[in-house]
Amino acid sequence: MNDTTKGRIRVALPNKGRLSEKAVALLEQAGLRPSLRGDRALVADLGQDFQALFVRAADIPEYVADGAAEVGITGADLVAESGRDVAQVLDLGFGYCRLCVAVRDDSPATSPTDIPAGTRVATSFPRIARRHFEALGVPIEIAPVTGATEIAPHLGVAEVIVDLVSTGSTLRMNKLREIATIMTSTARLVANPGALEDPHVGPAVLELGTALESVLRAEAKRYLMANVPRGRLAEVREVIPGINGPTIVEVLDGDGWVAAHAVVDADHVYQTIARLKALGAEGILVTRIERLMP
Repeated sequence: MNDTTKGRIRVALPNKGRLSEKAVALLEQAGLRPSLRGDRALVADLGQDFQALFVRAADIPEYVADGAAEVGITGADLVAESGRDVAQVLDLGFGYCRLCVAVRDDSPATSPTDIPAGTRVATSFPRIARRHFEALGVPIEIAPVTGATEIAPHLGVAEVIVDLVSTGSTLRMNKLREIATIMTSTARLVANPGALEDPHVGPAVLELGTALESVLRAEAKRYLMANVPRGRLAEVREVIPGINGPTIVEVLDGDGWVAAHAVVDADHVYQTIARLKALGAEGILVTRIERLMP
C-alpha cells in the first residue's frame, strides 16, 4: 500500500458539480463530514480513518488506479473512458445519464450503422466512441472536443456527436436527435485493486461501501408503527410484511390491541396507511430511516 497521510485512507471526490454535491451529501449521511480548511481546500479530513482529495471527476480513475488515492467516487462513464484498472465496489445510483450517439434532425440516419464511413464524430469520450463504432464495423474520424459538444454539428466541426444525455432537452434545443445509447452511467465507488487486497486497507474500504449502501437503502424505505387489532394480525402481515415480518409488541392495557412495527417502501406509504386504516389500525406513525442493513 502507498503511504497515506497520518495513516488515513485517501478518498478522491469530484471537486465541483452535482456529482460532487451528491457524493459529499452521501458521505455526510454516513457520518463522514469533510472538515474543510477553507472554501478552496483540496484536502479534507473524513473522520479518523479517511481523507478526502477534491479533484476533477474525470481524473479520479487515474488517481485511484495509480494509487494516489485508495478509493474514489466518480461516474461509470469516466471509468470506462479512462480505460484504467479500478475495482467498482458499489453502484451509488445517483448521477444517472446516458452516453448517446446523436445526429442533426435533418439527418437520414436512424442508427449508427447508417453513418457513412469517414464521418467526423465530435465527443469528449473518444475512447468509448471509437470502440463503439469499431465494434459496428463503421470507420469514423474522432473530433475530440471539450465543453458544449452539441454545437459541433452546427459549426461544421462534425456531423455526429457522442455525448452525455440526461433528459434529452439540450439535444432537442439544438435540433439534434438520438439514434443510439452506447451506455448508461451512474456514480460508482471505485477502489484500487491492490488496496482492496491490503489486509489493513481492504476491510476499511469495504466497510465504507457497506456504510454508503446502508444510507442508500434507507432512502427508499420508511419505518412504520401502528396500533392494530390483535384479531387481524394475519391481514396486517399481508399489508406490512417488513423485511422478515412485522415486529409485534404488546400494548400496555391494550386489551385487543398490539403495536405493529415494520419497514415499508417509501413510494407506497400512502397506500399502506390506507390499507391499515381499513383494517382498523390507529395511531399510525411513519419516520425516516438513517441507515438500513438487511
